[in-house]
Amino acid sequence: MTTTAKKKSRKSATKTPPKISVVPDVAATATTNASLIARREAAVARGVASAAPIFARYAENALLWDVEGNRFVDFAGGIAVLNTGHRHPKVIAAAKAQEDHYTHTSFQVVPYEPYIALAEKLNALAPGDHTKKSLLVTTGAEAVENAVKIARAATGRPGVIAFTGGYHGRTLLTLGMTGKISPYKKDVGPFPSDIFRAPFPSVRDGITVQDALTGLQNLFLTDAQPERIAAIIIEPVLGEGGYTPVPFEMMQALRDICDTHGIMLIADEIQAGFGRTGTWFAIEHSGVVPDLITVAKSMAGGYPIAGVIGRAEVMDSVIPGGLGGTYGGNPVACAAALAAIEAIEEEGLLARSTALGETFRARFAEIGARVAPYRMWDIRGLGAMLAVEFVTDFETAKPDPDLTKAVVAHALQRGLILLACGMHGNALRIMVPLTASDAIIDEGLTIFEEALAAAVADQQS
Repeated sequence: MTTTAKKKSRKSATKTPPKISVVPDVAATATTNASLIARREAAVARGVASAAPIFARYAENALLWDVEGNRFVDFAGGIAVLNTGHRHPKVIAAAKAQEDHYTHTSFQVVPYEPYIALAEKLNALAPGDHTKKSLLVTTGAEAVENAVKIARAATGRPGVIAFTGGYHGRTLLTLGMTGKISPYKKDVGPFPSDIFRAPFPSVRDGITVQDALTGLQNLFLTDAQPERIAAIIIEPVLGEGGYTPVPFEMMQALRDICDTHGIMLIADEIQAGFGRTGTWFAIEHSGVVPDLITVAKSMAGGYPIAGVIGRAEVMDSVIPGGLGGTYGGNPVACAAALAAIEAIEEEGLLARSTALGETFRARFAEIGARVAPYRMWDIRGLGAMLAVEFVTDFETAKPDPDLTKAVVAHALQRGLILLACGMHGNALRIMVPLTASDAIIDEGLTIFEEALAAAVADQQS
């Protein structure tokens, strides 16, 4: 982002966001969480897990009520889907207006303007001065698969390199790139060939940027002939892997390596995009321009849509009919996405993300020192895409997933929804809507402190 753009973004952050409707009293219904859990167990496949044993009835901005009328502060945001909050008025209005015209024609049969308008907007937002084009699909995994298809068509090569701890989806091709076994890859292999894994820089594991780059070069020497590699894919901030940013020098080195060998660099921005880190795309922090970007999650304020943005000549490598999908770029979701992007711009949510990140960092450090000395080993991330990692002690830095689970459980009992992440399940990630008020942020952090104190007390008793 340019300095001028940053100044404009900060200035717009002082505006009062559009007034959220007054939330009505959400009384308990005859349906209970327990009864729905029983029905779920009888009807829904066991492999579809849920983090919280509650069922949603109503949500507004950063608050959610369950079917029993219990109120929760939502720091999970539907897994980083709700940067503009639950039911943002502008997003809801745009979706409803589109529904009055048509809900589906399939862009492959009868195309429509909202798809084109959203592609134009994405092309304008993506980093780089080159000409860009976009493809719209439905899910993040679908976006990643198409990015690989495009890279293979553009290069005439089969290979893909991903990184330890990276998460790219749960379809078989994307699972091959995902760098974590449980629960995603357990018992469902074999996975596609020509997928290789390189080490990710890790302070915990003593892997420096130079170590990671040496590992990548060794991979070129032993298993992944560079002339057969179509793409290197990386999350600029690991998502499920623990909210760890890629060091900027690492990202810059990857760009140089890709340029040297004619490899496409894919930035998987599905969880980090659309303001989560304080810029439209997390890779902007490094100054690196990728060849392809995968997007989804907060692009449409809760509506299912995803996409691939890339260099025009690369995107056009696939022949007509080779890309698409029946539901890809649904018109209602396109309208919602255009409204969500407009809301991010008008309400200064990029600057808001940066400010929230500073707030969370300061409060986490203070809470950790007071309530759980030597247990909160790391506070990391970019903007409001933050995580705190819990350990048994600072001397060994042994991961403590039990404490993490206890904090999540105690928080839910007190009215705060949190999610864990990380290779060892010992990190809490913050995905609160960027539209959340300061009062709601403070309420959530107060609950977090109480939950942490209770979890520590449990371990000590």
